[in-house]
Amino acid sequence: MVAKRDYYEVLGVGRDCSAQELKSAYRKLAMQYHPDRNPGSKQAEEKFKEASEAYSVLSDADKRARYDRFGHDGLAGSGFQPGDFSDFSEVFGDLFSDFFGGGRRQRNRPRRGSDLQYELEIDFEGAVFGFSTDIQFPRTEACARCSGAGAEPGSGRAACGACGGRGQVYYQQGFFSVGRTCSACQGAGQVIRNPCKSCSGAGSQRKERKLKVNIPPGVDHGARLRLSGEGESGPNGGPKGDLYVLVHVREHEIFHREKYDLHCRVPINVAQAALGAEIEAPTLEGGEPLKIRPGTEPGARYKLRGKGVPHLNSGRRGDLYVHAAVSIPKKLTAEQRKLFERLGESLPAENAPADKNFFDKLRDYFE
Repeated sequence: MVAKRDYYEVLGVGRDCSAQELKSAYRKLAMQYHPDRNPGSKQAEEKFKEASEAYSVLSDADKRARYDRFGHDGLAGSGFQPGDFSDFSEVFGDLFSDFFGGGRRQRNRPRRGSDLQYELEIDFEGAVFGFSTDIQFPRTEACARCSGAGAEPGSGRAACGACGGRGQVYYQQGFFSVGRTCSACQGAGQVIRNPCKSCSGAGSQRKERKLKVNIPPGVDHGARLRLSGEGESGPNGGPKGDLYVLVHVREHEIFHREKYDLHCRVPINVAQAALGAEIEAPTLEGGEPLKIRPGTEPGARYKLRGKGVPHLNSGRRGDLYVHAAVSIPKKLTAEQRKLFERLGESLPAENAPADKNFFDKLRDYFE
């Protein structure tokens, strides 16, 4: 089975490319390898499909984030379908216009704004119990002076003189009339005669957005929180995109997490392990009494119910597992040494062979 090529390599763009750069790169390849321009060419057909698959993934914010993190494995089971990305028809509308001289493209229609992603690093405790925090990020917003129109209030737009308001300029080539996007109005069919003084005709401005984000209890490392309508402003008065907050959770010095359970190691001395004891086990909410059973071996595990991580959107909580770490003293006082010697004399030898053939089996193993 031939390994798939990297999607960014297929389209010839960098991993930090913008949505517009992505679309331009795909459109160029689609124009080059479209089956209508390469009749009967199996190679061109495969390259067209490869470019279309790459664009369908990278033009979708969710799929692109999964691909950037996990590669092709992160898209397992998703399947490529032409309808998987929202502006497929827009891209191919451009292609068909270039191929066959189609009608005017509606460049000035409202379109949805791009999605944004914000990376947020939080403490371990904050991920477990949840909290609210303020974030600040740049985004494109509709110009307040012209309400996104790009023209001075009251002036509006006028039909483009270069294309007569059609959005395309036509050239006669033999029996065919070939249309090309009008360079004067970029296919909109209209031009701004009196640009807005605030945004210089762009219809939008770059601004800093301050926002309060609620981190839910139980959120894990790598989670993506979606804030609807907090992305880029849509062109020509279109709806805003969404903001995705990518959560990075810092590691804890004592606890580590496995799904909704917590684990930690607690040191106990030899006497506590042998005789049993009552100790104070650490939890994220303070000390918790814990009874150590007599004869506890290193690595023995104790469970504290309901002291783990809350389940998302649920009142349930995971458990805390305390692992006993029996500490062997490296230095002994004279009195401690005597006590251990007396204890050693009174205890059976743990390394005594179970039967007389033990050493024969051991010798055979190493021969």
